[in-house]
Amino acid sequence: MGKVPPVKGYRITAHARFEMERRGIEEAEVATVLSAPEQAEVVRPGRVVYQSRFERGEPSRMCLLRVFVDVDREPAEVVTAYWSSKVEKYWRSEG
Repeated sequence: MGKVPPVKGYRITAHARFEMERRGIEEAEVATVLSAPEQAEVVRPGRVVYQSRFERGEPSRMCLLRVFVDVDREPAEVVTAYWSSKVEKYWRSEG
């Protein structure tokens, strides 16, 4: 994944808010990912997926919070976010 700067100013779209609520994602978790993402990748011109790993559940297991952002507008817009247990599928090793 290429070097993509963190998102400083953004708004959360109505669709993203709906999906975050439905998926049990807190706004603070999205803010954490956007301010200091572990990884970021351009998925198409103007759209970037930011992701970070979190421990979740009982028993605890590693999950990714993936946040899709349209960065080609001011402020940037969070399009959607979701949890994934498929860390190996989306995590990119450096090198």
